[in-house]
Amino acid sequence: MGFDAGTQSVKVAVYDAELRCVAEASSPTTIRHPGPRMVEMDPDEYLKLTIRGMAECSEQMVSKGLEPYGIRAIMGDGIICGITGVDDEGSAIAPYVNYLDSRTQSDADEINAMGLSIWGEETGNPDASCMFPAMFARWFLKNHEGFKESGTKFIHNAPYILMHLAGLKARDAFIDQGAMSGWGLGYDVLGKRWSDEQLSILGLDKGMMPRIVKPWDVIGHLTSDIAEQTGLRSGIPICGGAGDTMQSMLGCGMFHPGMAADIAGTCAMFCVSTDGIVPDLSVPGKGLIFNSGSLDDSYFYWGFIRTGGLSLRWFRDDVCGGSIGYDELSDSAKDVPPGCGGVTFLPYLTGGYGDESDASGSFLNMTLDTDRATLWRSVLEAIGYDYIGVTDEYRAAGVDLGRITIAEGGSADDVWNKIKSDMIGSDAVVMRTRGGAVLTNCAMASYAVGDCSDLIGTLSDAAEVDRSFSPDPETTRLYRSLYDSRREVMSRMMPVFPVLKRMNDI
Repeated sequence: MGFDAGTQSVKVAVYDAELRCVAEASSPTTIRHPGPRMVEMDPDEYLKLTIRGMAECSEQMVSKGLEPYGIRAIMGDGIICGITGVDDEGSAIAPYVNYLDSRTQSDADEINAMGLSIWGEETGNPDASCMFPAMFARWFLKNHEGFKESGTKFIHNAPYILMHLAGLKARDAFIDQGAMSGWGLGYDVLGKRWSDEQLSILGLDKGMMPRIVKPWDVIGHLTSDIAEQTGLRSGIPICGGAGDTMQSMLGCGMFHPGMAADIAGTCAMFCVSTDGIVPDLSVPGKGLIFNSGSLDDSYFYWGFIRTGGLSLRWFRDDVCGGSIGYDELSDSAKDVPPGCGGVTFLPYLTGGYGDESDASGSFLNMTLDTDRATLWRSVLEAIGYDYIGVTDEYRAAGVDLGRITIAEGGSADDVWNKIKSDMIGSDAVVMRTRGGAVLTNCAMASYAVGDCSDLIGTLSDAAEVDRSFSPDPETTRLYRSLYDSRREVMSRMMPVFPVLKRMNDI
């Protein structure tokens, strides 16, 4: 059994020995906005939704004549850039704050003003970012009264769920070697350990850091209480868990350096795998993040749009009132000419990044001819425009982007897939199994209990190409011209964004 504790939903699924899905469930999460550019979630809602999904999968198995007691192990993944704080009992005493939140921007600016080289040397990330858990930890210590009073450990959302499934306390808190690098700062990425020097600079007590495990390490066993709630047997081995991006990459076949993937989730992420830190990419101002993967000696860079997939949900639910589905929206947009006649969308609904941190979401260049289909296509294209900038950085560093793999929920939209292929100028493929993270979790759970001896081989067998897309050279040239114009627009708007930001407080 595997789960994916994502930003917009919690997915739970059960796969058999041939990696065929036999049961699956999904529940939407609640995202709160307590203030401008602030985003919070409830760690205990994550736990509740996971338990609900486990129970639903158990019921589905029974209805199919399958035995839930036969589940051999449980493994989960979660958001790599996000933490909560827990007390001695392991109970959350702070909200779950993730990468969508910008409350620590001024603190990140202060860290960067120090001009220290240790960040890039030890983590591969030369710049602090407002979305790094290291920055959230500093915020909790300075501003959250509950955590200042009784906080014991910082913990990510997947380990929070897993430790409660196993009945563990704060002293047993853990994080896997890949998700550890989601902290952004505070660790040695090659040594897979916390960095005493970095933590000292950050003012973080190493005793509040969770211990580091491998994703397939068994950290405990399912409690009788959770077993009773879910219809499973008590004592099922619980694995150490992993980061969602890391698992998605493995699920779409990124096993070796030099491969590229678009993880089309809530945070749209364009990733390339490497064999370690690439100096030309770990340069201040590049805007790229460096992480270690779930597997030993695996690494990757990613460029991102924090509200990539979330922009789509926002448009569907808040602009269209939830009255129309993604498929219908994209079907109407396929006849809109590339470039939307100059209409463009800025997808920075929770702020931008780096020099553009004050940016906000905007539709630009609309006329009386602008309709819903045009606006929707401009939202889809907005992610591609940011990807052009990211892929330019990769190509300049010698990374081959002849083919990219598109994974996770957004890959279901073939209109969007073709737009990305045209905008980036690369062939694109979608795998047979789009939600690669949960499948990867189940394969690792199998590996953890000895039912699978060749993890890479098993995942390779499941990584079958389903659909392919090729760029049209003329359309690629059109998008390049529009990209250059869009960059000029952004540069001219830079003085405007701080004014708009001040208006939020009026």
